[in-house]
Amino acid sequence: MLGAKKVRARGYGPVGKGGGLGGVLVHPVLTVDATSGEVLGLADIKVWNREGGKAAARTQRALEDKESRRWLDGIENAATVLNKAKSVTVVSDRESDIYEDFARRPETVHVLIRSSSNRNLVGGSKLLDYADALPEAGRFQITVPAKPGQPARLALLAVRFGPLAITRPQRGMPSAALNVLPESVDLHLVDVREVAAPDAVSPIHWRLLTSHAVTCMTAASRMIDHYRKRWIIEDYFRTLKSAGFQLEDADIADPQVMLKFTALAAIAAITVTQLLRARDNPAGQGLIVAFDPDDQPVLEAICKDYEGDAPTQRQKNPHPPDTLAFATWVIARLGGWTGYYGKPGAQTLNRGLQRYFAIKYGSTIPRRVV
Repeated sequence: MLGAKKVRARGYGPVGKGGGLGGVLVHPVLTVDATSGEVLGLADIKVWNREGGKAAARTQRALEDKESRRWLDGIENAATVLNKAKSVTVVSDRESDIYEDFARRPETVHVLIRSSSNRNLVGGSKLLDYADALPEAGRFQITVPAKPGQPARLALLAVRFGPLAITRPQRGMPSAALNVLPESVDLHLVDVREVAAPDAVSPIHWRLLTSHAVTCMTAASRMIDHYRKRWIIEDYFRTLKSAGFQLEDADIADPQVMLKFTALAAIAAITVTQLLRARDNPAGQGLIVAFDPDDQPVLEAICKDYEGDAPTQRQKNPHPPDTLAFATWVIARLGGWTGYYGKPGAQTLNRGLQRYFAIKYGSTIPRRVV
């Protein structure tokens, strides 16, 4: 939810650059299968409304007193929620490039964070100089997803990697933190640079810091693949905001009500994101990932009604009934998709999902004998 004076007067805290807008903030941690890219659910979520006056200077506050604590909270909660996973890697962008995230991560969780600053390294060198001096290890091509104003494109990437040790910052930390944080943290750097990018786009350049050992091109490629899955969060936020739930347009006067609505929408947006991804991965997730066992007969009944005596194969659901792709087809039809033009988007699936749950609820109401 966004606005200016009117919204702030209702009790919403400042958001956005400059703090002139009011609203609530949400920080989700999505669980994604490292191999398939399937969205499994939420490992953590934080929704809050900024309150109080101007905070003390950043250098005078411990991490526990800063909003940036949410990044370490997400890492720690992922370690707890996913404690039975074979391996857990928390992937995040430049905003999470915080020394504590590297120094205080649980031993059971790895981190992969895009660097945002020219950190000091053990031995006196700087991160950018070290990255530039690394020899190129190999090249490969990826597909960069489409985004507003830019179609999908192919990008040729040059890869460099090597070990390094970042030193504890001497500025930006209260003195108490200097007594508990290690003087340095051993990491590996994967430097990714686009070769011969088109003139109309900004070339890709990622400096990825990770606790994983990266000693060969295969390991470097794996880290790049992990980082690319971070784009899933962009699809999720698009679903939560403009493309699906239109959260920013919600006109809710009470910030406490908005907090609850945002939390519920954030959970529901996971299901829509799962359905979106099932369009392109029909052999992937099973229905049970996003639906209950008693949903399958309801979905099958709705599907049968839509198929009817359909004259063309495109009007028939091509997926097995126990797959999420099957549910995506049904939910999309409920949302107004005809099956002929393009793929159903977040708004269509969100609309269809709401209709589906209304139908399911209606099917559970016992019929009265009159």
